[in-house]
Order: sequence, then structure tokens, then C-alpha cells
Amino acid sequence: MVREQLDQGLFRTTVPNGLTVLSEHLPGLRSAAVGIWVRSASGHEEPGQMGIAHLLEHMVFKGTERRSARELAEALEIRGGALDAYTGRDHTSFQAHVLDQDLPLALDILTDLIRAPLLRQEDLDLERNVVLEEIKSVLDTPDDLVFDLFATALWPDHSYGFSILGTPDTVGRIAASDLRRFHNGAYYPGNCVIAAAGNVDHDRLLEDLMRLGWFEGNGFEAPRSPVTQVPSARGTTERVERDSVQSHIVFGTGTIEARDLRRYPLAIVTNIFGGGMSSRLFQRIREELGLAYAVYAFQQAYRSNGVAGVYVGTQPSTAEQAKEAIRTEYARLASHGLSADELAGGKQQLKGQLMLALENPSSRMHRLAGFVLNDDRYRHLDEVLATIDAVTLGDVTGVTREFFDPARLVTVELGATT
Repeated sequence: MVREQLDQGLFRTTVPNGLTVLSEHLPGLRSAAVGIWVRSASGHEEPGQMGIAHLLEHMVFKGTERRSARELAEALEIRGGALDAYTGRDHTSFQAHVLDQDLPLALDILTDLIRAPLLRQEDLDLERNVVLEEIKSVLDTPDDLVFDLFATALWPDHSYGFSILGTPDTVGRIAASDLRRFHNGAYYPGNCVIAAAGNVDHDRLLEDLMRLGWFEGNGFEAPRSPVTQVPSARGTTERVERDSVQSHIVFGTGTIEARDLRRYPLAIVTNIFGGGMSSRLFQRIREELGLAYAVYAFQQAYRSNGVAGVYVGTQPSTAEQAKEAIRTEYARLASHGLSADELAGGKQQLKGQLMLALENPSSRMHRLAGFVLNDDRYRHLDEVLATIDAVTLGDVTGVTREFFDPARLVTVELGATT
């Protein structure tokens, strides 16, 4: 095993079987957050099995070789802890936040979920209905549904454009044997990253993981996919008719992968463009024109691409006015960038957001796992803050001209026709 100290109280151990283990000791805390990330998710699915990664995430909670579904639900909750999971495009994550004394128990339960689920057909018959209800919930929530439609429009030829939940048709066809096959091909130590933060001792964490069998095996069981840029659409417009009292509109474009250092000027620009009440879009679209209650800019970086865009919800009768006003703001940003004062304020805003986010162990845990999952290197917080401070107007101009040109935008509108 290779052990490295990356920062004060922060360690990384790389196991010969491909597993990476990270921990950060935070003095003064009586809790710990621990998570296990599987490097397989919706971005690795075949079209006919869309939603299988998310369905598997549900199914592991239906029982393991040593615990029933009820025992899994109760084990940490009765101690005040929490157990959670989510499926993304690049990875599936299982996490727990517990008292420090319960960290071994949390690791045991997470290991049970990931390594020894029963995946029985009778459980699938029930849980499939739960996921179908989740899909229906999105279909009944247009401000969620429009983002699924946008992803499909942005990445029409790649699984990044799939609905993470899947469709009623694809989820309806998945069998227990399909889940077991996906599980066997993804849920093994060499395809996982384990991170913990809080009142955590790295050596004790390694001992617990060794006892639970995480260090077994002699290498990667399957090749890890390389980081390659996923192509995204540009300049397309789609309208989906829907009986709705609002038009839900998303503008956006493909951007950069998570390890690209342009993420810092892009984050600054996104905040200033539509990141809060003081942002350009909020002030123009809501405060000056009164066209929307909800209008905001967003960005997300993945392992092989990213996205930046804007959402607005407005009445069908004002949809065209809102779209024109937002496109005007896009054009102004692409042509003129930011002022020096805006850049200075944007740097401070981003630094404050980053530092405040690290005030809890769960955020620290996610930060640890993130740089490994994205094949990046670890950066000290002071280095990150210095990198943000070093962002120039030229850096910002490069981002705004490339990613905020209205001609580049993919636009999806969901709603009724006026």
C-alpha cells in the first residue's frame, strides 16, 4: 500500500487492488462523515438499460446477506446518524454521517450495502414500483422535467443525456439478473473511492476496511474508462408542449470537465450572472422587468464534460419577452465580460462560498473524494484561494466568449402555447 500525507491531518492510501482511501482529521468534532463512491453510474449505461444504476442504488437497501431492509434503515438512525445515497452521471455514492464512536458500524453497513446485497427478484418487483413513482413525480414537476429534457438535447449521442432515473419502459424491463450483472461489473474495490472526514484516525480507518475485506484482490477487475471529452450539441432549440400555467425554460451549453482550472473563472462568472439576488439576471429579469419568480444560472462539472446555463419559469404570455431579455444578457456578457469591480467581488464571493462549505465534515468528505474521482490532484485550500485570486479579466473574457455566446446555446422550453 502507498500512504501519503497530503495536508495537515489529511491522508491518502492507495491499495494494490485499485482502491483509494482518504481521510481528514478535524479536531474538536465528535462526528464523522464517511462515503463510498462507485465509479459507475448513469453515464456508463446502455440505452436499453437506462436507469439501471439508479435502480441498483435503490435495491441494495432492500436487504443484504446479514441485514434486512429494516435493520439497514434502523441501525444508524436509532443512534442519531444518517444513511444516504445518490446516483449521478459519473458515480454512485453511499454515505453516512454518524457519531465518531459509530464510524466502524457505519463502515460495516456501507460495506454490506455495496458488497453483499441480495438483489432478489421479489424485492425488485416491489422496488421497481417505487422508482416508477419517482419517475412519475418528475413528470409531474415541470421545473425538474425540463432539466431532463435539456440534458437529452445537450448530449443526444451520449449516456450523459440519459435520464438518471430511466424511463418507465427501460426500468420495467430490468430483471434481477441484469442488476446482478451490473453489480458484479462495477461494485468491486478497485472501482471505488472511500473518503472520511471528522474525528477520524486514518490508521484505524484502514484497519476497519482491511477487516471488512476491502483490500482483497490483486488489481483492477475491469479497465477504467479514460477521460475523453463528451461532445455536446450547440445552437439547437426544442419546445415541448405541456398543459402548464408556466413556461419552464433552460438555456445552456457544454463546458469543461471537472479538473479543468477554468472552473474558477467559470464559477465566478456564473455567480455574477445568476447566482443570487445581486446577480445580473435576478436584478434584470425579476426586479426590473418582473417576468419571473425563479431565475438563476447554474453550472456542473463532470469527469468528461460540464454544463453551464440558466433556468427561468415565467407565464406563457411573457415567455418570449423573458427569453429575449435573457439572451440579451448573454450577449452583453459574451461581448463585454465583467468589470474589474465585478471580478473583485466575484472572487470574494466564490472564496466565501468555498470556505463556508467546508465548515462541516460531509463537505470535507465530498471534497476529498472529488479530486480522486475526477483524476485531479489534491490542492491545499490556500492554493485554491490563491488560484481564485489569480483569475484575471482575460481569463474571464475567455470563458464568457466561449461559453456565453447566445449562438452556442441549447434551449429547451416546456409549457403551454399562448
